[in-house]
Amino acid sequence: MSKESTRRPPSLDPDFYGYFGTLTPEENETRLKVRELMERVVAPVVNDHWQREAFVQPLRAEIAKLNLLDRWYRDEPGPPPVARAVISMEMARVDPGSASFFGVHAGLCMGSIALCGSVAQKEEWLPALRRWERVGAFGLTEPEVGSGTAGGLTMRCRRDGDGWVLDGQKKWIGNSTFADVVVIWARGEQPGAVHGFLVRTENPDYRVEKITGKIAQRTVQSGLITLEGCRVPESDRLPEANTFSDVGRILRVGRAGVSWQAVGCAIGAYEHALAYARTREQFGRPIAGFQLIQQKLVLMLGNITAMLGLALRVTRMQEDGTQRDEHSALAKQFCAAKCRETVALARDLMGGNGILLEHGAARLFADAEAIYSYEGTNEMNTLIVGRAITGHSAFV
Repeated sequence: MSKESTRRPPSLDPDFYGYFGTLTPEENETRLKVRELMERVVAPVVNDHWQREAFVQPLRAEIAKLNLLDRWYRDEPGPPPVARAVISMEMARVDPGSASFFGVHAGLCMGSIALCGSVAQKEEWLPALRRWERVGAFGLTEPEVGSGTAGGLTMRCRRDGDGWVLDGQKKWIGNSTFADVVVIWARGEQPGAVHGFLVRTENPDYRVEKITGKIAQRTVQSGLITLEGCRVPESDRLPEANTFSDVGRILRVGRAGVSWQAVGCAIGAYEHALAYARTREQFGRPIAGFQLIQQKLVLMLGNITAMLGLALRVTRMQEDGTQRDEHSALAKQFCAAKCRETVALARDLMGGNGILLEHGAARLFADAEAIYSYEGTNEMNTLIVGRAITGHSAFV
């Protein structure tokens, strides 16, 4: 028997160093359940929905059937970090917009209520949210305030009798066009005061306009929220949210989670590129046999391997309580940058076909731009890490 005939058949598996083998049985089971769901429900229709800027509505009912949030938000304050991370990764592998939908609802909105809400608020909202009977959103970013939210929120809140009045706008708020509740963050009247509110979208003073014309994550329903004289009862103010440091507790978890979205997006692009290289023929043979094509694939695989290692380690640190802001910032900065590089290599490998949705890389190439920008830009996360390692703040 020839050496060629006994060679192990090549695999699409991007987990070159076997990181998934270090997951617990429960974590891996969760990962595979979500992968099956995304392949069955989202993958066949995502290109059409992406073109139409439409959310894949069946995803909501299908993810509810897995009952993931029911256990986590019943017995624990939130999903175990690695289990939540691999959900984001598997969703982003097929559609980063689906990962954003999940993260906003299950991470940012539910996390705000779990960490900062009253007993009554938790009892009212968490059961319905964990069963996906209601959908949540999270409103922090504003039209003129992105990276400067810590010091420059323009949404204002003031006490008025037995309630509060909110005035201002929020922009880029995922899920806001169809959510039942939006966590709105606003600057208070006292110096340094930042308060969180559960704004019910049935409130007559809640107005939202869908943001269209995006080139990235077009399946995410992003909205521009306008609140003018919006009255909110005291019972809907998050009592444990009083300064921006309380917002930071929630964002610290979310930032590490976005690093997993970057991993998933890069994996999806790599898999599309490798499958394409094996089947696309030029000069009488598959392009996978050409040196420069193999170089691109190896660079992509190296990026993914490094991203997986960093993302998994920072999430384990979150589990054992040793994760700090700079750890999350480095994970997000590195993984988002390497994701951007990886999807560009995938698109480039396909030549002219790389700009067609049908080959998979083009959509992920575009969606990576959103991952690169949200949950702290590359520059902001760089400066957070820079401050930690030098002891000098370079923020202006």
